[in-house]
This record gives sequence, C-alpha cells and structure tokens, in this order.
Amino acid sequence: MASPMRSLLADPDRYLRSFRLFLERSSEHQSMQEFVERRLPDVIASIGNGKSTINVLSVGGGAGEMDLQILSKIQARYPGVTINNDVIEPSADQISKYKEHVAQASNLENIKFTWHRETAYEYESRMNAEKKTKKWDFIHMIQMLYYVKDVPATLQYFHSLLESQAKLLIILVSGKSGWETLWKKYGSSFPLGDLCCYVSSGDLPRMLDSAGLKYQLYELPSHMDITSCFIEGDKDGELLLDFLTETLDFAKTAPPELKHQLMEELRKPGCSEIKDGKVFFNNNLGVIVIEP
Repeated sequence: MASPMRSLLADPDRYLRSFRLFLERSSEHQSMQEFVERRLPDVIASIGNGKSTINVLSVGGGAGEMDLQILSKIQARYPGVTINNDVIEPSADQISKYKEHVAQASNLENIKFTWHRETAYEYESRMNAEKKTKKWDFIHMIQMLYYVKDVPATLQYFHSLLESQAKLLIILVSGKSGWETLWKKYGSSFPLGDLCCYVSSGDLPRMLDSAGLKYQLYELPSHMDITSCFIEGDKDGELLLDFLTETLDFAKTAPPELKHQLMEELRKPGCSEIKDGKVFFNNNLGVIVIEP
C-alpha cells in the first residue's frame, strides 16, 4: 500500500529545493521584473512626495531578489532619500540568502535593512501586543498570501498600516492560470492541512470589494517548463510535481488513479501548452495594487 501523502511544507529543505527549481524552470521572476521595469514607476510615483524618509515593508520577502529590484526603482524615483526597508520572513535560510544578496549589491547606501524572522500573523500579533502601529509608504506581499490563515483579515490589517499616499502591492498566481485549474479540481485531494491555502488573483476582488477597498488589477503572462514531470524517475520532474501539488514525494505516495488523472490534466489546455514537444505550464500571475 502507498504511504500516506504528506504536505511538502513538512520538509522545509525539499520545499526550498523544489521552489528554487520552479524559479529556474519558470519565467516567474522575468515576468515580475518586467512589471517592476514598466509599471512600478507609476505605482510608486507619489508614495514619497515631500518625505525625507520612505518606509517600505516587505511581507514574505524570501531571498530578496524582487525586493532589491523594487528598492532600486524607489531610489531612482526619490534620489538621496533615506529608505527604511523592513522584511518579514519566517525562513532563516531565506533571510541569510537575502543578506548575501544585500552584501553583493551596490548602490544601497541610503537603504537601512531590518529583518524580522516571523510570519505575517506573528508580526501583527507582536505589533498589537506592543501596542504599536507603524505606518508605511509602500507595502508589498509577493507570492505569500497562500501561507496566511485568514486572507481578508490579513489584507485589512496591512491596508490599515498605509500612509495617505501609500500603496499595497500584491502578486500571486492568476485566476486564469493552470494553478487555478489544478486547485479547483484536485485541491481537496492534496494533503495541505492548515499549512497553506489556495488563493488566486481571481479571489481577491470579492474580498476587496466587500471591504470597500480601491484597487487595480494587472495580468502578467508567465510559464514553466514541466516536460521533465512526464519522464518516469526524473529527479527534477519529481521535485516539480511536488511543488505543483504541494505534496512530499507525490510521484511515490499519491494513489495511482490520482497520479494518472493529474498527469493527464497537466497536459490539457486548461493547465498547459505543448510547444515543440515540450509542456509549458500556465504560470500567469495577477498583480493587485491597493490604494490607502
């Protein structure tokens, strides 16, 4: 009998390896970089007006690759201004990678970094316990809303921390992506427990509308080469399957019927596109910019 399926998050090391492979095989960061280059300057156009210091909060900052690109755009828009960049990130490994990236980067002399090894919820609880309400000029949450217990409450809390000219930027998978198809059909079969929730940009308008918040939505095209997932015994393919299903050793522990159905689904147009013999998963992203 197959061993029971377990959440990929139960093995942080394998999760990080699968995540890094996902970044290598997908155009995720390139899509975000294009957004930062082309659209972000308009988003941040007034966040620092008349200020000598700009306060930026990165919620789930990871290893900091995108954070540093965002900060360089804020620097370019407000030359010479001091930037306080606070990072909330629960993984010690990711924080240490972030610090390495900062050490290797140039032109960060006006930026002060503070790292908090905690989750968004732990940050909120600590601030409430200390009776602190620090306001921010720019808050961003990139690919992290899946890991909060109560998405609407989290959105409302961080929205409440915005200064009058500030913006809250959220990036997560698009409601038109292959992720949405997979989650809707098979989410209940995956062993997520309460470690993670399925949320896409398609879910946010309803939450934001009911909270009366103003926002803009953008769609970013992105794809991931998952061809290796269809090669029996391919180690990278197995890692990517783990990432797609959030399941530890999915190829070895999933019931045969579930594995068969999922592999079929991954080839269909709702999830992927087949081009030159390769299978490209639809990894489109949704960007939501929320006003104060």
